[in-house]
Amino acid sequence: MSSLFVALFALVASSFRTRADLQAEILALRHQLAVCQKNAPRRLRLHRCDRLLWVVLYRFWSGWRRCLEIVRPDTVLRWHRRAFAWHWTRKSRRLPGRPEVAANIRDLIRRMSQANPLWGAPRIHGELLKLGIAVAQFTVARYLPRLRKPPSQTWRTFLTNHLAQTAAIDFFTVPTATFRVLFVFVVLSHERRRVVHFGVTEHPTQEWTIQQMREAFPWDQAPRFVLRDRDAIYGREFACGPQKFHPAVFNAM
Repeated sequence: MSSLFVALFALVASSFRTRADLQAEILALRHQLAVCQKNAPRRLRLHRCDRLLWVVLYRFWSGWRRCLEIVRPDTVLRWHRRAFAWHWTRKSRRLPGRPEVAANIRDLIRRMSQANPLWGAPRIHGELLKLGIAVAQFTVARYLPRLRKPPSQTWRTFLTNHLAQTAAIDFFTVPTATFRVLFVFVVLSHERRRVVHFGVTEHPTQEWTIQQMREAFPWDQAPRFVLRDRDAIYGREFACGPQKFHPAVFNAM
């Protein structure tokens, strides 16, 4: 801090001196600087205030490279990047959250849950309030023991088990040479990965899409599951996601 204070004091004092005195002092200082550079150690010990001064000069003075002698310009740029990262790290650090719940209260929540398996977080929260323990319901739910759910099949297992009963449908567009846009409806069977049916129209509607499904599958070969996106063109006759195909579609066949 002392070196920075001396530099600022010299800057203020130089405004009251003549130009000849300033030029003579610059010559003397540059000579001493050249001598110090020849005898200085390879690594100088610079304080944080010294780095801050050069970072500020780098931001507001275009000729800072010309007067830099003690370090390389890349070093000043590295100081600036480090200061920028430190600033945003300090600004974006997480603030302390809620105080931690005492261990005896956590144990009490778990004991009440084990003694009363049918009690959920709202009931246990109410009982704690009756005992004079003021905790939030969300806190109670966080410390309840997690019940292990039975293992369920994965998406790959579902497709493997119901491969022969699953079909996929989708629309894609085809631009023509006359700048028209045609909508192609494709029905794909997952069992053999083959195209079962496709239709082309310029104005797709819900009724037209249902008719394409009627033409794609005979009466006794309707798929149990249909995979599709959430396009509004399908309407309410199609179930969402990999659910059973809506019976109203094939009842009208």
